[in-house]
Amino acid sequence: MKKLINIAYIDAIKLDKSLRVRLKWRLDYKRFRVWLKEKYNVYRAYVFIGLIPKHKDIYTHLQGCGFELVFKDVIYAEGVAKGNCDSDLLMKASSDFYEGDLNKAVIVTSDGDYAPLIKLLFGRGRLETILSPSTSDKCSILLKRTGAPIAYINDQRSILELGHK
Repeated sequence: MKKLINIAYIDAIKLDKSLRVRLKWRLDYKRFRVWLKEKYNVYRAYVFIGLIPKHKDIYTHLQGCGFELVFKDVIYAEGVAKGNCDSDLLMKASSDFYEGDLNKAVIVTSDGDYAPLIKLLFGRGRLETILSPSTSDKCSILLKRTGAPIAYINDQRSILELGHK
């Protein structure tokens, strides 16, 4: 019999841009990984991220913090990298659910594109929480309408900010 585990599914770009660009702080990924384990009993934490060779040090750092990386091939449009990982995250979470590996999911995003996944997991009692990197007013109304629990990472800034003691 398989042991069911809690798994975090993290949309890396939305997490980074929301915190670093909009809220003006950087996440300490090592602390974040420990916090996920302590707060939500997360055994595996997948980071869905575009693969850009010049960022190999970032990938190595994330892996060293205990995250498992799921890479998306990146395309370039007018010199801008595009590596939308939404479908990869949806497929991995759905696969883990249907294959019976998932006890509870923690979905790290503010993107309403994940609402169907949230509805499925929440409706089946397999969603622990949505961790939104945005503030309440910037988190998608589609996620809010699911009725699923939403926690805001910014509320944990004092313990998760890089360089904060």
